[in-house]
Amino acid sequence: MKISKLTLALAFLHSGDAFSNSRPSQPATLSISTVHNRRNGGGIFMSTTSTDASSTTTQSEELANTMTKMKQVLAKEYISFFNPMVDSWYAPDVSFDDPLTSLSGVDSYRKNVDMLAGRTLMGKILFDDAGINLHSVTGGAITETNGNIEIANVITRWTLRVTAKVLPWKPEAVFSGVSVYKLQPGGKEGITIVGQTDYWDSINIKEGTDSSMPLTQYTKVPKTAAVQDFLGQLQPDGFRAVAAAPELPFLLLRRGDGYELRKYPGFVGIETPYERRDFGFGSLGAFAQGMSPMAPSIMKVYNDNDAAVPKDKTMMWPLQYSNPGEGGEAPAPPSDAVEKAGAGGQWRAISLASQSERVIAIRTFEDAAMGPVVRGTERELRAMLKRDGLTPLEGSEEFVVFTQYDAVHSMGKRRSEVWVELKDGGHPF
Repeated sequence: MKISKLTLALAFLHSGDAFSNSRPSQPATLSISTVHNRRNGGGIFMSTTSTDASSTTTQSEELANTMTKMKQVLAKEYISFFNPMVDSWYAPDVSFDDPLTSLSGVDSYRKNVDMLAGRTLMGKILFDDAGINLHSVTGGAITETNGNIEIANVITRWTLRVTAKVLPWKPEAVFSGVSVYKLQPGGKEGITIVGQTDYWDSINIKEGTDSSMPLTQYTKVPKTAAVQDFLGQLQPDGFRAVAAAPELPFLLLRRGDGYELRKYPGFVGIETPYERRDFGFGSLGAFAQGMSPMAPSIMKVYNDNDAAVPKDKTMMWPLQYSNPGEGGEAPAPPSDAVEKAGAGGQWRAISLASQSERVIAIRTFEDAAMGPVVRGTERELRAMLKRDGLTPLEGSEEFVVFTQYDAVHSMGKRRSEVWVELKDGGHPF
């Protein structure tokens, strides 16, 4: 197999639409922010010749209603993987541009998406399990200035994952980012999409920029960077260690440069202090028999080695999580866990613990989870967050949180992570 041919075949992977990581788990957020979009620019002006100010106001109101409808259409297109694509909202010569590909025309775009989704013969050969999560649809404010009407850009945030089944080891590629839609008044629906530009979180974010300002945070890069990013995800993963348990589910919000952002649901679990991790595993394992605990094991270690009385290190295992639609708080703990935790005796060191829904920054490491490795990985993660305009939760620097997914003493490539919780408003999700 020649990698050059594979690159050409798979270079069609990601056309100029908004994508996401897995099957949609929540509806898109539809919002219009005049201040946000005027600060970011990128609007289209429409002059009015009427001297009657009320006619301009009426026109603005009509366009605002049309904009709301257009956002709803976009959300439906993403959730259905553009099946169907509603042509009436697009200019016949609409342009699509992303880090890998540049296309022109509705038909070219539709064919590209159909291939990715496995709706064409080539797509059935190359790809499988393509899935989208649309995180938000924002922008599109309608404003008036001196008799002119401005339509600001619409911006979507998304995550896409797809399996390259053409390769024997069937690697999964994940992309996240934003799409910027350029609009103008007119056309069959009243507003027409005339251009769309996609950016990836992994290669297009400018260092030191504000994560709430996508039109200034993202910049174009050479296509070679996109090819390298894509091919890097197609490499064989090697022999991996056996997972200790089914994994706590999450929504992948971003695959960034060296880290991920995930939204975890509220969950309840069991927790114990520990001196040695193998003792912690043993205690929680004995307590949780018959309870179906989930991975990962979540360890919290305070940075207080110089304290007169250092705080305990703790280990937590998730037991149960809130399903979509049940809110962001943790669910009630299983009754058998409540009974055991309140019994004292041999279980006196184990307590119930819970976490509400939150956004976590993640950096993975494969070396043994020793103190210097864990703290070094956390320093790297915090530097990446600062670089990309993301803000950790206040006080989180007082401790380090790391996780382990593999069964104790299992062989193979191990998976461990450092977690840093992000502040509400300290990220664009």
